[in-house]
Amino acid sequence: MALIFFIVIALAVGVAFLWTLEKMIFQGKWTYAIFFLAGFLPFYITSLSVVYLATQSPAVVGVFQVLKEVVVLIALLVFILYHRKIAEYPFRLHSTDWFFLSFLSLAFLYLLLPLGQASFLNKALYFKSMLIPGLVYFLGRNTSFSDLEIHRVFKIIFLIAIGAFVVNLIESFILNAHLQQFTGYALYNFAINDIEPSGNFGLTWTFETQAVTKRLASFFSDPLEMASSVLMAFAAGLIWFLTSKKEYNWLYLLVMACSLGSLVFSASRAAFGAFFVMIFFIALVFRLYKLIGAGFLALLLFGIYVVFFASEDFYFFVVDTLTFENSSSIGHVVEWLLALDSMIANPLGIGLAMSGNAGSVTDELRVGGENQFLIYGVQLGWIGMLLYILIIASGVVLSLRVFYGTDSTPKARIAFVGAATKVGLLLPLFTANAEMYTYVAWVSWWMIGFSVRDYGRIQLSLSKPLDF
Repeated sequence: MALIFFIVIALAVGVAFLWTLEKMIFQGKWTYAIFFLAGFLPFYITSLSVVYLATQSPAVVGVFQVLKEVVVLIALLVFILYHRKIAEYPFRLHSTDWFFLSFLSLAFLYLLLPLGQASFLNKALYFKSMLIPGLVYFLGRNTSFSDLEIHRVFKIIFLIAIGAFVVNLIESFILNAHLQQFTGYALYNFAINDIEPSGNFGLTWTFETQAVTKRLASFFSDPLEMASSVLMAFAAGLIWFLTSKKEYNWLYLLVMACSLGSLVFSASRAAFGAFFVMIFFIALVFRLYKLIGAGFLALLLFGIYVVFFASEDFYFFVVDTLTFENSSSIGHVVEWLLALDSMIANPLGIGLAMSGNAGSVTDELRVGGENQFLIYGVQLGWIGMLLYILIIASGVVLSLRVFYGTDSTPKARIAFVGAATKVGLLLPLFTANAEMYTYVAWVSWWMIGFSVRDYGRIQLSLSKPLDF
């Protein structure tokens, strides 16, 4: 059976990869890399798991592992080749561009400096994990899509959201088990990443709650990645619901419902909190102040339910979460304190591959690892952390200006979803190495880049500049 699934995956990925190469190399459409990334990244770890289960070959797994980077690098190469006079290409940099370039330049400097105890290879691998999202942003920055092509991007996002929920239903009501228990996830993790199985389901502790109930991940790498990814799908469904004809509204309601359903199956407290943060942000964007009031009322009613009507177990679960007294919350606090202590002692950072949960970071050297901001702060110092914060803040601001200023509904949708997703990811960024969630991280960076490009066009059309 594993061999059959391997063949199916190999054919599907192979056809998609070759189609993308054909579009990029022979037609000069380097921007089509986003279609491959959006369709492949949600299944990335599941695909690798099945490949290893069927072949037992790290070499074959390695081929599938590098496909996402290969597509991005080929897209960049094609961009350069199709602009033979690249020095004359009209770059006009905005605030997000400057912050991103500064951040990546600082990381490259730390790669070359003899700083930290990590090997040069591990530092290079970590730098690669920082550089590729920057290149994806660059691709978005230089993407000129028609309305139909933008529609295709959203179609993929919608299909991923609906498919993830369908798999969740199968896991919950038919298999009564995680999909990862059948894909060779634990075997892959042990053989390739040297991570031993843990938890009551033979996967990792991430796949269960403290009450030993299942946290489902569908075809994503883990429940936390799925929870973060469906935030983007919900924002996409919502903006299409608000900007489409009524006869199509059922589809976008379905996308939002599936996204919420997957959010429930993930049982991620950070993602639940992020969802309400995103709703608050959306209410501000559309000036729906009654929605904000309704949100506060719902929060009050939830508090009354917890205090007076909830079971004792649920009551203490909520209280321990809010007071950081359960094991998971305590773990976050300990990691944050370790990271802050390192940043205070070493304000310029201790070097790349010294913090976080990336594969290039060894357990013996790891300092902190459950807060994306502090992870960069530990490695690149306070300056690196500040630059990362400024990238997100300026990207959201410029995307909102595009949303309000563009005459193109499809471009406004991209800008809205990019901004809403980055705001929604703020809480997951505080509790996880969330830039490792490649699907939602890379696609949303592409959206931010796409929006900054359109911001430049809007700026040129106005007599008075709107620089950030």
